Amino acid sequence: MAVSDFPRVLTHLRKEAGISQKKAAESLGVSQALLSHYEKGIRECGLLFLVRAADFYGVSVDYLLGRSLEKKGSCILLEEVPDEDAGGQGNRGAGSLLPVLNKKLICNSVTVVEDLLGATGDKDLINKASMYLQISVYQMFRRLYNGNKENPQTFFGAEEDTYGMMADGAMKKLEAEIQQKLKKIKIPAMDEETLRAKYPLFATSLLTLLQNAESAIGARKK
Repeated sequence: MAVSDFPRVLTHLRKEAGISQKKAAESLGVSQALLSHYEKGIRECGLLFLVRAADFYGVSVDYLLGRSLEKKGSCILLEEVPDEDAGGQGNRGAGSLLPVLNKKLICNSVTVVEDLLGATGDKDLINKASMYLQISVYQMFRRLYNGNKENPQTFFGAEEDTYGMMADGAMKKLEAEIQQKLKKIKIPAMDEETLRAKYPLFATSLLTLLQNAESAIGARKK
């Protein structure tokens, strides 16, 4: 298990359930201070707590440990999903360091976004935000795919000359729906200090990505 997986999943499940750390600690038979240490990754839990937490949240131990992407742990294993280093050194060509770093920025930043979405408890909002990101990846992949005109377009359902407009339209619709939902949800206050405290492993990536994105769109920090 990656060092960050268990604390992240444990925290996410509690917030998804909409219960306080104090209440969760009481139900799990530990002190709030100890649960806080588990959620922050300061201390490692024992097997008894692991099983108790899995039963309490109704998930498998594999999901709790980050070994499965399915809560019941029966579908796709996390080991089947490659991470930043899955390709190995042999698959990294010269000059490939920048894309690897950018991938880490994106993956870590998406982790923060997913956690914030999960904290809202709005499944429809979570699904819409996820689909928005998926369409964005779809567009980039298809542009790369279309870079070779010999690649068969039968790979896709949308026609080559219309997929861009279709994707842009779907994303605009999702943006509007997400914005409407966010007007009805109270989002917690955030600043750099808060983000670093809540996401010590990912905040730097997120803040760097925000700076890079603003630079790319020509924005200047006030």
